[in-house]
Amino acid sequence: MSWSSLLRPGDYLVAVCGAILCVVSFPLAWQEGRAEKAVVRRGGEVFAELELSRSRRIEVPGPLGTTVVAVEKGRVRVVSDPGAHQYCVRQGWLERTGQIAVCAPNEVSVEVAGGRKPYDSLSY
Repeated sequence: MSWSSLLRPGDYLVAVCGAILCVVSFPLAWQEGRAEKAVVRRGGEVFAELELSRSRRIEVPGPLGTTVVAVEKGRVRVVSDPGAHQYCVRQGWLERTGQIAVCAPNEVSVEVAGGRKPYDSLSY
């Protein structure tokens, strides 16, 4: 006897409704808010909040020297940092809510903030 012969019409209906629910809810769960500002932190404290709608460049002093942060066309990036490895500079442009560049040796970080952070493994 096959397992498919044990299924009734209601079982198929539940399976189809479950599949439709998964397909419809997937884009809603992974949608992120609009990026509105960049939060620059120095030593864990907020140093500046920069609106992404206005182009500007700021210098953030840290223990090793000055980190330069630039905002342009709705995105932000670390232009230069005195750290040895330049990981935060290599991050490039940050555009989506929740993206972050951390210049650990100089204790400076830049995070894109907005309406709603996207889901990630840390949120779980």
